[in-house]
Amino acid sequence: MTATTGGPSLPQERRVVTAIPGPKSQELQARRSAAVAAGVGSVLPVFTTRAGGGVVEDVDGNSLIDFGSGIAVTSVGNSAEAVVRRASAQLAAFTHSCFMVTPYEGYVEVCEKLAELTPGDHAKKSALFNSGAEAVENAVKIARAYTRRQAVVVFDHGYHGRTNLTMALTAKNMPYKHSFGPFAPEVYRVPVAYPYRWLTGPERCAEEASAQAIDMIGKQIGAENVAAIVIEPLLGEGGFIEPAKGFLPRIAEFAKANGIVFVADEIQSGFCRTGQWFACEDEGIVPDLITTAKGIAGGLPLSAVTGRAEIMDAAHSGGLGGTYGGNPVACAAALGAIETMRELDLNAKARHIEEVMKPRLLELREKYEVIGDVRGRGAMLAIELVRPGSKEPAPDTTAALAKACHSEGLLVLTTGTYGNVMRFLPPLVIGEELLNEGLDILEGALAGL
Repeated sequence: MTATTGGPSLPQERRVVTAIPGPKSQELQARRSAAVAAGVGSVLPVFTTRAGGGVVEDVDGNSLIDFGSGIAVTSVGNSAEAVVRRASAQLAAFTHSCFMVTPYEGYVEVCEKLAELTPGDHAKKSALFNSGAEAVENAVKIARAYTRRQAVVVFDHGYHGRTNLTMALTAKNMPYKHSFGPFAPEVYRVPVAYPYRWLTGPERCAEEASAQAIDMIGKQIGAENVAAIVIEPLLGEGGFIEPAKGFLPRIAEFAKANGIVFVADEIQSGFCRTGQWFACEDEGIVPDLITTAKGIAGGLPLSAVTGRAEIMDAAHSGGLGGTYGGNPVACAAALGAIETMRELDLNAKARHIEEVMKPRLLELREKYEVIGDVRGRGAMLAIELVRPGSKEPAPDTTAALAKACHSEGLLVLTTGTYGNVMRFLPPLVIGEELLNEGLDILEGALAGL
């Protein structure tokens, strides 16, 4: 059976029939306010009933163009046929046994696929978990077990999760860390090559940023004390920052020369999102460990740490795992998602999305001074908004732009350390007409600022 998306049963069109949010969503929002903790936020309080292809339909009958994919999760589309087929069959067979009690083939098969798909031809093994944060935390555990060292190096603008250790790894205070400390120790932050904001300009960014980072590691931590260097090859929550070319290879070479485990956090950028299976492939980086989640299972909760077999085997038996890690239904969904990615060649589709979107975004930058930078790869693109005539971040303008897009039926997400980046993460199966219509809405919203 050919892998298809869940989209054909859902009309692939924008439809705005009420105010957004509509009356039914507002009623549900009142119920939510009474029952759900206030700390759980939402970008747009419309309540979803169906989604597929490139649209999300709400309880009021509005159909929104989806430029968010549930934060890069539904890359294969929502309810993709192969995901539903495989997950449904597994659901009917058994929902759980705990791999640590009685194992099952699906977990093993997902690990085999990860060994095949991730960069490098060395022997690899994987361990499966539930969330991206859990994967990152276990990557640190594994690196510490392997190196017998404690220190972990992370980067400015990085995001790695909301657990105690991953909050320590994450750079941004609000909303991720504020009031939740104290955080885990032995975490050290160094500069990242952020071309748009590097003081001496983008041309010197990679060389200077890598030199500063390496110097700080040597002087402030000692390379011999570092267990792992953890970095997103294309930074997500920090603002879709694409490190200047040459930065990642220099950091990876430094790690290798000093016996440090190099961890690529591909939770947002992995699984065809940037036009390659993994973003680190763009500069030929072969990480020691790679963490994945989000796009791995078509919407079901699953994550993984994959890496060199000798590193992955450093943890003692029983040291890794969790009750739900590698749940059989989630594993079946992952196999369906990978099937879809291959059969529909979603790497090519991501590159095509870039070919459609990036020229339009660059045109908008020339037309509207508020857009300071356009960046990203594949279907992981962003614009950074600034005060006209400067590089001063413009978070209020960014929020207003997002609100204007939402009111017209375009679901967009904001991000960035300064709250001034609008990111675009459409499903990789979205149609070109919807892409262009979404860009038209964005342009209209910019004109109305």
